Amino acid sequence: MMMGFWIMGGLLIFWALIIVLSVLLVKELFNSNSSRAKDNVRRANQILDERYARGEISQEQYLTMLKDIH
Repeated sequence: MMMGFWIMGGLLIFWALIIVLSVLLVKELFNSNSSRAKDNVRRANQILDERYARGEISQEQYLTMLKDIH
């Protein structure tokens, strides 16, 4: 009788650990995607700033593209 209790407790701990690790993995995946998206926006802003500074695009084009990025 006591042996069954310990086995059930072990299984409960095992599944709780699996669930916690799964949640942490999903959370990390979403955070990395969010971080990557922020890096992409930052890089797009940098390229846009450089093009505007070189005179390749007008102020109107710059502002339109800036709005599109965000």
